[in-house]
Amino acid sequence: MITSGSAAFWRATLALCLGSFMIFSNVYITQPLLPMLAQTFDVSALQAGWTFTVTTLTLGLSLLIWGPLSDALGRRSIMLLTMSGATLITLLLSFTDSYAGVLLLRALQGVLLAGLPAIAIAWMGDEFERPAMLLAVGLYIGGNSLGGISGRLIGGFVGDWLGWSQAFMVMTLLSLVCLAVFALLLPASQHFKPQPLKPRRMLADLGSHLRNPVLLLAYLIGGFNFFIFINQYSYITFVLAEAPYYLPPSLLGMLFLTYLAGTFGSAISGKIGQQLPQPLCMALGILVLMLGSLLTLSSQLWLILLGFLVNSFGFFFAHSSASSWVSQNAHHARASASSLYLLFYYTGASTGGFYLHPFWQWQAWSGVVIGSLLVLGVTLALSLCLYRLQQRQLNAVLT
Repeated sequence: MITSGSAAFWRATLALCLGSFMIFSNVYITQPLLPMLAQTFDVSALQAGWTFTVTTLTLGLSLLIWGPLSDALGRRSIMLLTMSGATLITLLLSFTDSYAGVLLLRALQGVLLAGLPAIAIAWMGDEFERPAMLLAVGLYIGGNSLGGISGRLIGGFVGDWLGWSQAFMVMTLLSLVCLAVFALLLPASQHFKPQPLKPRRMLADLGSHLRNPVLLLAYLIGGFNFFIFINQYSYITFVLAEAPYYLPPSLLGMLFLTYLAGTFGSAISGKIGQQLPQPLCMALGILVLMLGSLLTLSSQLWLILLGFLVNSFGFFFAHSSASSWVSQNAHHARASASSLYLLFYYTGASTGGFYLHPFWQWQAWSGVVIGSLLVLGVTLALSLCLYRLQQRQLNAVLT
């Protein structure tokens, strides 16, 4: 098993972080472009958001395919294949000139972008010792946030300068570089034990994970937190593009530099998770996310930005804790368990906009914050329930 701090640890972790960086750069590239896409294709704010939500929706659903397939066929080859296909679609997007074409390609891209997220943490669970895995998961999710930042910056700056289609061309070049380095660095699996590819068994594994309250509560916490967090960013772009701010796409893209706080939150979550029970780490992250949401109610731009910095730290701290909790507490078919977590996660991303839209129509940004706090109150309660369940299980073992 790979130990923390070894050369093999850093090589594998760097490869997976770069892969994560590439995947999430592609997922989030359209988010700062939403006002531009709405104007270009003459669609509403909600319809423009489909260029993002359709990708997260198909990504989430496809996790149920790639995770179980990797349990049977292996991890590394599937990650390489899907990353290559996603890069090809990014190239095709740069030549598309219709809204329907963009939606279709983004939907297909979501299917392929799911390959690495469905498998990466399960790969770590196979190959890393537990302390090494806790650290690696935090760094890997930090790669998620850096990818999200980069995709949005590329979308914002290149879109503002050359147009939205050229943003996809630049993303294609970046993806090719990440793919090449990933293939070079990621070692072959040493401890993977394939299972026969039996659909009935795959469904049974998924069902057993869903019946396990230790996992199900973490799925709900991760899914509903992302349901709120990511869609707050979508709606705030429309606030900041209008009076009194009038921010162009390039500056809207810079809003996502607030994800750097999430990178830090992810990186320290593993260390803190060794000192505190992970359900309490999830609860702490949610409380921070609620505080940040309240800060964004200010009309001052600097306080809005501060609120999103706080939000990002809290969300990614909770997400890293929940994600590693699932891998540690799934005692069989780890990739399937991680895939289910991410299914809830990305289904939340793709549906949260529909939930928040009535609040947006009711009270604009203040309504979005009210709707956010209602859901975050539920996930906070769920994390405390998970802590109580963990304590009961520990007491049962001791007695």
